[in-house]
Amino acid sequence: MGAETFAERARRELQATGEKARKRSDDTRTDLTPQEEEIAQLAREGRTNSEIGAQLFIGGRTVEWHLGKVFAKLSLLFNLLGF
Repeated sequence: MGAETFAERARRELQATGEKARKRSDDTRTDLTPQEEEIAQLAREGRTNSEIGAQLFIGGRTVEWHLGKVFAKLSLLFNLLGF
């Protein structure tokens, strides 16, 4: 689908900032990204999406999107564990 060019550009941009892309595999599909972890922790502390967004300089809708990913990964993890 032409995603290789996009992926290469993203890799170069991450490398320029000193970061590296996470390795993805079946074993890591339930791992939270650092941003997902931070957002989940702030939500656990009882902060609203708007408060989290203001602290992290992102929009409330972006927080909502990340939390959706967090809940999906947790649901998948619970299913894999048989809960």
